[in-house]
Amino acid sequence: MRLVVGYLATPSGADGLALGVLLARSLGAEIDICLVLPDEEPVPTRIPVDSAYEELLSDQAVDWLVEARATVPDDVTVRTHLRSNESFAKGLLDIADELDAEMIVIGASGDGLLGRHSIGSVTGELLHCAHLPMALAPRGMRHSTAQAIRSVTCAVGTRAGAGLLLREAVGVSRRSMAPLRLVSLVPLDMSRRRRSDTPESVRQRAIAHAAEVLESARSGLPEDVTVDSVIADGANVESAVSKLEWSDGDLIMVGSSRLARPRHLFLGSTVSKMLRVVPVPMIVVPKEEV
Repeated sequence: MRLVVGYLATPSGADGLALGVLLARSLGAEIDICLVLPDEEPVPTRIPVDSAYEELLSDQAVDWLVEARATVPDDVTVRTHLRSNESFAKGLLDIADELDAEMIVIGASGDGLLGRHSIGSVTGELLHCAHLPMALAPRGMRHSTAQAIRSVTCAVGTRAGAGLLLREAVGVSRRSMAPLRLVSLVPLDMSRRRRSDTPESVRQRAIAHAAEVLESARSGLPEDVTVDSVIADGANVESAVSKLEWSDGDLIMVGSSRLARPRHLFLGSTVSKMLRVVPVPMIVVPKEEV
C-alpha cells in the first residue's frame, strides 16, 4: 500500500507529512513525498528569462525533499519525487496513478484555525475531481504525539450508497486494529417539518430515522467486526458534530456527495460544514461505482 503525500516546505506540508506517517505506521503502508513545481507556459516577452532561476528553484526543491525525508521515522518506508506540472493537483494525481497509490494525503491551508481544517485551492480542486480517497490533515497535525490511529469514525449519511465508505472504513479499522464507530448526524435545521410538528416531535422523528440508518449500516458489516454506533443531534451540522468526543489519534471517514461521478470525489455541503469543526484528520472516500 502506497500513500502519496503532497508536500510543500511549509507548516501545511509538515502537517500533511505527519498524517502520512501516522497512516503509514497504522496501515502498514509506504509513503511517497511528492513536490510539484509550476510548469508554466512560456510567455512571449522582450525580456530574456534567466534559465538559472529554474535551475535554482529545482535545486532548492531537492533540498526541501531531503529535509522532509529526514523527518520521517526509520520504521516508515519513504521515497521522494519531484515533478513539474502547470497544476499542483494534476501533478499529484498523475504521480498517484504512476505509483498505483491508494490514497493522497495533504495538509490544510495556512490561514485556518489551529486544530481545524482549511481548504486551499489545491485541496479544493482535488476534492472535486480526484478518483482516490483523500486524507486531510487539520492545521497543527505536525504537533500530534499519536503514534498510530486510535479509533476510526465513519459518518453514515441518511441516503443509500454508503457501501464503499463502509468497506473502506472497515478496512482501515482492521489494518490499524483500531475500533470502529458509526456516527449518524441529525441536523434539525435540515429536517422535514409537518404542519402539526413541534420541535421535540421533529427531533424524535429525525433520531428514529438516524437509528434505522445506523442499524441498516451495521447489518451490512462483516460479523467479526466490532462496532459502536452513535447518534449526534443538534440545531445544525456543526453543532451536531461538536457533540462528538475526539482524542489525539482519532480520524473520521466520510463519503462524497451524491452529485459526484462514480468512483470520484465531490465535497458535499454536509461534509463541508463538518470540516469547519472536526478537529481530527478526515478521509474522504469516492462515490460508489454505479
